[in-house]
Amino acid sequence: MADTTTNNHQTLTTHYPQTLVDGNVLVAKSLARFGVQHMFGVVGIPVTSLANRAVALGIRFIAFHNEQSAGYAASAYGYLTGRPGILLTVSGPGCVHGLAGLSNGMANTWPIVMISGSCDQKDIGRGDFQELDQVEAVKPFSKLSRKVRDITEIPNYVSDVLACATSGRPGGCYLDLPSDVLHQTVSESEAEKLLVAAENSARGQVMVQIIDLFDIEKAVSLLRHAERPLIVFGKGAAYARAENELKKLVERTGIPFLPTPMGKGLLPDTHELAATAARSLAIGKCDVALVVGARLNWLLHFGEPPKWSEDVKFILVDKSKEEIELRKPELGLVNDAKSVLEIINKEIKDDPFCLGKNHPWVEAISKKAKENVLKMEAQLAKDVVPFNFLTPMRIIRDAILAVGSPAPILVSEGANTMDVGRGVLVQTEPRTRLDAGTWGTMGVGLGYCIAAAVASPDRLVVAVEGDSGFGFSAMEVETLVRYQLPVVVIVFNNGGVYGGDRRSPEEITGPHKDDPAPTSFVPGAAYHKLSEAFGGKGYLVGTPDELKSALAESFSARKPTVINVTIDPYAGAESGRLQHKN
Repeated sequence: MADTTTNNHQTLTTHYPQTLVDGNVLVAKSLARFGVQHMFGVVGIPVTSLANRAVALGIRFIAFHNEQSAGYAASAYGYLTGRPGILLTVSGPGCVHGLAGLSNGMANTWPIVMISGSCDQKDIGRGDFQELDQVEAVKPFSKLSRKVRDITEIPNYVSDVLACATSGRPGGCYLDLPSDVLHQTVSESEAEKLLVAAENSARGQVMVQIIDLFDIEKAVSLLRHAERPLIVFGKGAAYARAENELKKLVERTGIPFLPTPMGKGLLPDTHELAATAARSLAIGKCDVALVVGARLNWLLHFGEPPKWSEDVKFILVDKSKEEIELRKPELGLVNDAKSVLEIINKEIKDDPFCLGKNHPWVEAISKKAKENVLKMEAQLAKDVVPFNFLTPMRIIRDAILAVGSPAPILVSEGANTMDVGRGVLVQTEPRTRLDAGTWGTMGVGLGYCIAAAVASPDRLVVAVEGDSGFGFSAMEVETLVRYQLPVVVIVFNNGGVYGGDRRSPEEITGPHKDDPAPTSFVPGAAYHKLSEAFGGKGYLVGTPDELKSALAESFSARKPTVINVTIDPYAGAESGRLQHKN
């Protein structure tokens, strides 16, 4: 009997060996365990299996045509959700292409984690397939980089990069996965032990920043005693979900506010205290500016004269102590926007003050804003054909507003298209505007559209693109169609960068003078046919009625669409409103 029992046990062991887990599975399990729901990327050697394993574990993988667009999608996803956007790339050139998205996330302070395969460790330095020192390559664009050297390190390293991407000032992190590590194995029980240990370690890393109440009192005192206070907020406040706290602060104090481009919508552009249409007056004359989740960079003229008053006092609210030290404001409050504003509101509630509609500063801002809006509306009211930028932009604005709530997410890029759109298109809800951002990145459009559709499936996504900006990522129209995403792409087609040949006669010389101008594209390019080629919908429009009809049909259908809007090639200006930078 004893021998029989032993034999039976041996037989069972032989037929049912312990399951082994390879590196691909363990990476996928780690990502799923730490809450990753979506990945963006381009598969190939050595990460195709990793993508498949992630999908099997419930992570949605959105496959792109190039890593740049996938990276832009991952960065925007991080902003829209508050969770790290995950970019998966192959080794070597795939990693290099992915740097576009990683660096864009860093510049905008959005959480993104780039995960790249790499060559076998034993072959480093021997000229292996797509060999590159990727950890060194990502250094300028990442907060933290980790190279996995053994399968047992995977859960901890995945935890590290995910946590670091969102901690403090959000940004980019990198995880390097050598091919040999992806093929190493551990038992399923050992894999679970590693995952649990990584989870326990992550729980112990939570840090809470303490806000000095004396500084809060000082901030409130500065606002209370200011003659011309202004509240400026940016996408950092949007990322922090600070819209309710901002609304309380603005309406409790009566202080005018100015959003940066992607801060638009935290409070509606139509709010009576909005100073956007009186921007020059607001920043030029304010004496105290509370800047929440926005940097005093080029978008805000560095907080310096002549755009700002020489004696303006800045109160900066930022998660980064280094950022505050760099700008040297009157007062710096280090923490996320929502937390700081909650305490400021409590301090004001205990001893309230309000400027009121008849306050001279509020009246001055309101008067100037109304004057400028009336001037703009007079221009917008005209139906100009061939189209300038204003006529189609007004029609698009009205169509977007007619959708109601939830409001569409607007994606915008291009020189004139983005600049004109910023002043015409109206944001009424938070995190509904994505544009070229802090870095002025062109080519983000389709990636941002895909991220927005994935992150907010209940919203329509509308892209308003210059033809140059669209061209960077136009092939991703196929991705829109493949995943049947509710994205309507509107291309302002003026035949080139800024609009065709902008050269003076004296510039058209030399042996290549008969070549197209550096700013020119093929006139009348049929961009709408690109969508049709993949099974999407396309429209070519050149009149107000044609554009209204195309918008009504595409907004109702909520299917992948490209609307090709013919614009007068001489309607725009070089570099939009940044001619002085060129």
